[in-house]
Amino acid sequence: MYTIKLDDLCGEQIITLLEEHLADMQATSPPESKHALDLSGLKSASVKFWTIWDSEILAGCGAYQQLDAAHAEIKSMRTATAYKGKGVASRLLKHLIEDAKLSGYQKISLETGSMDYFKPAHALYKKHGFVFCSPFADYVEDVNSQFMTLNLP
Repeated sequence: MYTIKLDDLCGEQIITLLEEHLADMQATSPPESKHALDLSGLKSASVKFWTIWDSEILAGCGAYQQLDAAHAEIKSMRTATAYKGKGVASRLLKHLIEDAKLSGYQKISLETGSMDYFKPAHALYKKHGFVFCSPFADYVEDVNSQFMTLNLP
């Protein structure tokens, strides 16, 4: 049974997982196309950040950032290597979507890479109703980026 909780981003396990996430993004995306928030960016008051735990073991993380009163953006979705393919990302994404609805957002969007490395992410988001869209917020067209959105009822 997994437990999802708001996280203060101070624990060693989450810092390590986020460092892995940023390292993968740097290895996969050119610098001008890397949009992942670092630790200080994730601690912004405009961001809600959650972790998902298997007892005392960190299984993954995810966040959303307020863009405006009606629109939020998914940030830093990451599953720990040992938990890939076990439903962790789906469970956490459902939680983020539900919390965004309860917080009054009408839409939640995301930016992800366009390379083959990101195909599992595309499949995850499509499974949960996200569709590809044009760039939003301050993003611009970029061959290395894909944009997706979900209207919230």
